[in-house]
Amino acid sequence: MTRVQLRPVVQEAAETLAAAGVHSPRADAEHLAAHVLGVERPRLALIPMVTPEQVEQFRNLVARRAERIPLQHLTGTAAMGEIDLAVGPGVFVPRPETELLFAWALAQLEAVGHEHRPVVVDLCTGSGALALAIAHARPDAEVHAVEVDPIALNWAERNAAARAADGDTPIALHAGDVTDPAVLSELNGRVDVLVSNPPYIPTTAHLDPEVLDHDPHRALFGGPDGLDVIRPMIATIARLLRADGVAAVEHDDTNGSQVATLFAAHGFTAVVEHPDLAGKPRFVAARLPG
Repeated sequence: MTRVQLRPVVQEAAETLAAAGVHSPRADAEHLAAHVLGVERPRLALIPMVTPEQVEQFRNLVARRAERIPLQHLTGTAAMGEIDLAVGPGVFVPRPETELLFAWALAQLEAVGHEHRPVVVDLCTGSGALALAIAHARPDAEVHAVEVDPIALNWAERNAAARAADGDTPIALHAGDVTDPAVLSELNGRVDVLVSNPPYIPTTAHLDPEVLDHDPHRALFGGPDGLDVIRPMIATIARLLRADGVAAVEHDDTNGSQVATLFAAHGFTAVVEHPDLAGKPRFVAARLPG
């Protein structure tokens, strides 16, 4: 069987994706090639030649990516921490920026210590990304996750079952509205660490086709100022946290100060605005006074 050099095929794909307006054409081409070949992306250099059938499969995926179908919908997975999650139509695709929120949560759990089993809550869990990544990293934690959308909850249940089958500590999934005064009432005053990546995009924001056409709008938009979910959710957070418990909420880069003000208005202290790697406001963390 005649084999084909991989490098020029990937280069051609990167040029195709760049012409289509994809923001990271080379990286996406390499991710798709690795997906077709069943290897990690860094190992592509060890595979100089591929079959014509593999080239055809790869080019078909590249053509779909050029139509601005999300990369994660084509590979079927998205990463968070040390785990991969199944994603696809109907569920929000976790973003690399949320890794910062995940890292913050792990640091807070280290500060909690091991005098009791830590209780963690993930509000607006979507695919289960934050909750499951935390449960994987801290198998001693009792992790709860809340999601209102039934399609997203199905994805979270699928991911939770896969992680439990792989040996991770199971999480507790709850169908519920994070703005409901009764949601997770059984955990009132018990939660050590709470995280949330809620719908926070202002309805007037300009979004790339991958987001606007493929992420569920219910997971994206938070009203005219992006705070329609966050604003009432702060009361839920205050109710759930134990004394000296901590919370962090991801937000649009236009309203970090507003989120900080909301926390302060509910009596939280140590309110800190955290930037992402590009220096843009990304999440606000706060502590409930002891």
